[in-house]
Amino acid sequence: MTKSTAIASRLQRSTAERILEMLATNETRVGQHLPEIELAAALGVSRTPVRGALRLLTRRGVLEFQPNRGFFLKKVPIARAAAALLVPAPSNEDTLCIAIARDRLKGKLADECSEADLMRRYRVSRITVTGVLRQLASVGMAERKHGHGWSFISAPSATNSVLDSYRFRMIIEPAALLEPKFALDDNWIMSMRERHKEFLDEYLKFSPVSFFEMNAEFHEELARASGNVHMHGAVVQQNKLRRFINYDWKYGRDRVAVSVREHLDILDALSSRDQEWASQLLRRHIAGAARVRPMGDADA
Repeated sequence: MTKSTAIASRLQRSTAERILEMLATNETRVGQHLPEIELAAALGVSRTPVRGALRLLTRRGVLEFQPNRGFFLKKVPIARAAAALLVPAPSNEDTLCIAIARDRLKGKLADECSEADLMRRYRVSRITVTGVLRQLASVGMAERKHGHGWSFISAPSATNSVLDSYRFRMIIEPAALLEPKFALDDNWIMSMRERHKEFLDEYLKFSPVSFFEMNAEFHEELARASGNVHMHGAVVQQNKLRRFINYDWKYGRDRVAVSVREHLDILDALSSRDQEWASQLLRRHIAGAARVRPMGDADA
């Protein structure tokens, strides 16, 4: 799956889903031509989203594009599996991020290593390794050593350590919302609300890494808005440790939906300038995640 697929518009994706339903339920034959103008008329949309949807389905292997001729059916999708054809395959970078976080958490990856070590261990290219290490460095999980190699920060290694992290966050993060200098940009609230709703609507197109990074931004920005640099720094540090657990997300859409809705409730309270209520909601949110997942908190 390419980056262009990942950023396909919501209309293009919904159009692709409707085309898949048509292909799966109608007696469409392999090799059949799919004219843009006819599909646009049948679906009641313009040709632009249809063209984007056809290109998306071509990248997923359902259709074949022939220059100067158009799009042709390459394989007939099964109705119940149609939606799965639009699920993006995880990128090499996300896959490697998850593997490194998992191995560090399990103690299978040393504190220090070279790019060559990672290339051999995970059988990936130097370009992929370099890109991932830079990504991990940008969020404080890795650091380039002077001269040669890379070092990783320590991963949480015990249940008590993880629970202590929850307890610490339950003190710091709700308190940040009650700081006298607290000020949150309304445009950020609007943008974050839309991103959360999109994630809930189109859960399958996102990776665990992208979910956690949105989650981390939510918590860090609330702490930054406190105007207290010590509170903000503490939350940033907690997120560095949380990444080891949360990049390897296995808990499905239901738990994601709970987290997203709780975040939206907090944003609604902050939009109404009710910081007291938002603080209570945030504490409940973190406490609830601690009860559900004593060894991780990808949804908090």
